[in-house]
Amino acid sequence: MSAVLEGFSAEEQFRLMVDTDLDAVIAIEEKVYPYPWTRGIFYDCLRIGYLCQVLEKNGKLVAYSIMSVAVAESHLLTLVVAIDEQRKGYGKKMLNEMIQQAVSDNANTMYLEVRTSNEAAIQLYYQRGFNELGVRNNYYPAEHGREDALMLALDLSFE
Repeated sequence: MSAVLEGFSAEEQFRLMVDTDLDAVIAIEEKVYPYPWTRGIFYDCLRIGYLCQVLEKNGKLVAYSIMSVAVAESHLLTLVVAIDEQRKGYGKKMLNEMIQQAVSDNANTMYLEVRTSNEAAIQLYYQRGFNELGVRNNYYPAEHGREDALMLALDLSFE
């Protein structure tokens, strides 16, 4: 299933991730994060039925996102834009699509964690209406030990 979405140009497509996308996903993941998810993690997300989406531009994968939805709650597990495609609005488009998918799946709230050092992502989430719930201390691996995660939530009842 693929579609040209509102706000997207004809050369941009948002679609479900498939096994054959994993090489491109891993290549992006390893360039963006010093502690990337493994192929096994992505494969497991596909296998257990999480909502795994990719965004292509002219046939090239530029972004991806994974979300779980259960018992009226969604959890955005990851949302990544390729380094050379950042600051072009793809993160916002991906986030908005995942929010709409969560609403379609009858979720009332979307939750996520984000590194406290990821200022661009935090700004995106706040602009979209997410609120801070708290901090998970020492949540992410970091160069010198561990890094805290900011816990955020979005009330989907107004979407």
